[in-house]
Amino acid sequence: MKLTGVWLWTATVLAMVIAVTSYRYLLPGMPGGAANILANRFTATGALVLHAGVSATALIMGALQFFPQIRGRWPAWHRRAGTVYVICCLIGGCAALLLALGTTAGPIGTAGFGLLAICWLGSTAQAWRYARARDFVRHRRWMTRSYALTFAAVTLRIYLPIAIVTHMDVGAAYQAISFLCWVPNLIVAELWLRFSGPFRTSPPIAAASQSPG
Repeated sequence: MKLTGVWLWTATVLAMVIAVTSYRYLLPGMPGGAANILANRFTATGALVLHAGVSATALIMGALQFFPQIRGRWPAWHRRAGTVYVICCLIGGCAALLLALGTTAGPIGTAGFGLLAICWLGSTAQAWRYARARDFVRHRRWMTRSYALTFAAVTLRIYLPIAIVTHMDVGAAYQAISFLCWVPNLIVAELWLRFSGPFRTSPPIAAASQSPG
């Protein structure tokens, strides 16, 4: 298996695990019993439940979009799953922006998570716009950026246990994580886009891009 394949499968497994565990917030009463680190002034509005549910779905759908075998063999499914991913990201991003404004992590936490929500919404909207324009190269580039931000759900849950195990001040660590969970992801995505060469679409999508209209 190529190195890129190893990373893809590793990221997909992590995304699946985090997504499945995030669905627990859809259970009755769960947000009220969440850890203090998730305290938020807008939890009662249902924003946390909404964000957790649609973002978990985006994690799963987005990960599957990167497998060329799926794109090539089931292009219709790829388009439908991509539509679900975009809808989930847009809804989840709006809920995330509300939660950022209500976080108890202070202005730093608000800035970190708020910028994440804005970048997530913007990159996903760009990916959708280029798909609609049938510019599939730019679509894939923006989708890569979008999923790097979606994957913040995974990296956040990697950093938090580290902060707890190392006996860091959880409040201060959470403020730092509000940026660390997504800025490095975006940097890695940009480096990969820069040095991996131009993206090439799979044959079914490339053929579709040449059709009239």
